[in-house]
Amino acid sequence: MTARMHEELARLLDQARLEAREIPPLTRQYPDLSLQDAYAIQAEGLRLRTARGERVVGLKMGLTSEAKRRQMNLDSPVYGVLTDRMRVPASGTLRLQGAIHPKIEPEIAFRTSRELRGRITREQALDACASAFAAMEILDSRYTDFKYFSLPDVVADNSSSSLFVLGTTERPPRELDLPRLQMVIEVNGERVQAARSDAISGDPLLSVVQLCELLDQRGESLPAGSIVLAGAATAAHMLRPGDRIRLTVDGLGDVAVSVES
Repeated sequence: MTARMHEELARLLDQARLEAREIPPLTRQYPDLSLQDAYAIQAEGLRLRTARGERVVGLKMGLTSEAKRRQMNLDSPVYGVLTDRMRVPASGTLRLQGAIHPKIEPEIAFRTSRELRGRITREQALDACASAFAAMEILDSRYTDFKYFSLPDVVADNSSSSLFVLGTTERPPRELDLPRLQMVIEVNGERVQAARSDAISGDPLLSVVQLCELLDQRGESLPAGSIVLAGAATAAHMLRPGDRIRLTVDGLGDVAVSVES
């Protein structure tokens, strides 16, 4: 696939996002779309967004839990990009205007204190992560049905990332038993999902290791000061107007968001 086609498909997805409009998965028209093509389309889409003034603040990992991979009928971790305009304040309001298939999922997030490059160990990731947070990611997809499509489709669409919320409690990762944190997500006071943090890559810190490997395959690195969403611990929950979502994580407190139409 040529660079010009990457640009055209990135514009197609970007316009669908801006107009809150569904489109067919790209692989229906381009069945040979490769993962390499998809990341190139993702990068072109990011270029369009930064040209409009958005600023990159981090990355998100996707498909890191068995539950999430089963839900999406996919089998490999992927990454997407986070910008400043995607962040919703803790205890803030999420407006569904402009959303297509909004879903929310519980996560652990990290903030890096120095650049990470190439294949790294868990210990190197631990040294480079200054703090950990409870977090939630709001997913959305430009594709019809938001259910069964290919890995290249997901990646091209910025790995379905839409918005994110970070908790206000930050703790050094070394103070936490990272693979054994209990995570509970409630909707309108009712518990709807629960998992232990080892549902995320077996250990959420390993998502940082995996992310660095994925970036290295593209000749890129993880900058200092990046926010990294480690991936979902459970299947995603569909959002509806009036919902109040609260995630509680052992050692990291809770984070909440309200949903409006």
